[in-house]
Amino acid sequence: MTVVKRALVSVSDKSGVVDFCKALSELGIEILSTGGTAKLLTEKNIDVVEVSEYTAFPEMMDGRVKTLHPKIHGALLGRRGVDDAVMKEHGITAIDLVVVNLYPFEETVGKSNCAFEDAIENIDIGGPAMLRSAAKNHNSVAAIVDTEDYDRVLKELRDDGSISYGTRFYLAKKVFSHTANYDANVSNYLSGLNNNKEPINYPLTYTSQFIKKQDLRYGENPHQTASFYSEPRPAEGTIASAKQIQGKELSYNNIADTDAAFECVLSFKETACTIVKHANPCGVATAATIL
Repeated sequence: MTVVKRALVSVSDKSGVVDFCKALSELGIEILSTGGTAKLLTEKNIDVVEVSEYTAFPEMMDGRVKTLHPKIHGALLGRRGVDDAVMKEHGITAIDLVVVNLYPFEETVGKSNCAFEDAIENIDIGGPAMLRSAAKNHNSVAAIVDTEDYDRVLKELRDDGSISYGTRFYLAKKVFSHTANYDANVSNYLSGLNNNKEPINYPLTYTSQFIKKQDLRYGENPHQTASFYSEPRPAEGTIASAKQIQGKELSYNNIADTDAAFECVLSFKETACTIVKHANPCGVATAATIL
């Protein structure tokens, strides 16, 4: 169990953060924070220690350098019971909980009028660094990157005053998945531009992350296992975004056949119907209506 005495909170998505931090404060947990997050929490009468006060080093370069400091990363990476003497020597007090979500890079570059300079400014540096430090040291530190996990962590803190190893490990895995996808989006954006910042058709690299949507009844054959993975935000009107209305658990062949049937009818401008077996169209018909 990790007893939480101090938390560092710095978020771009501020949904739920006021209530979460109010609960932390009521539990006697000291809150360190930066910039807009600190301002919001202070306005809501939640006691906050500015990171610049804790590090005795000011925010600088228009906020580009805020938390990149040994007193922050030493507090996150310090191994309890191993590095205590070093931390004491350098005046580093442990941080037990990190609550960070990142600059909205994907949303920014998704805008049709996004300027290259705006994209660059929305590449988060300090946030991923803190998350990775905390997640690496998950034996001692919990790292929250998803607002959906606030309630889970609060319940444990209220019940036990600590965060279980199972939850810390779950959160650490989530952090590394999240930062991997974040870096993939940055890499894909930059790789898709030439030196004149113009889009190119075929970048040298392209990275994508897939998330398990569901376990399947079996694979291509009954003795095989399978799961169905999709992109984090599958396009509407695709098999990956579809919902099963009724019937038994799907198999790999059900997914493959459904996708083949869907792609077949999409190739017609007219209203079309197809019958598929093992991904092969056995019959196709067109008509004025589907009836």
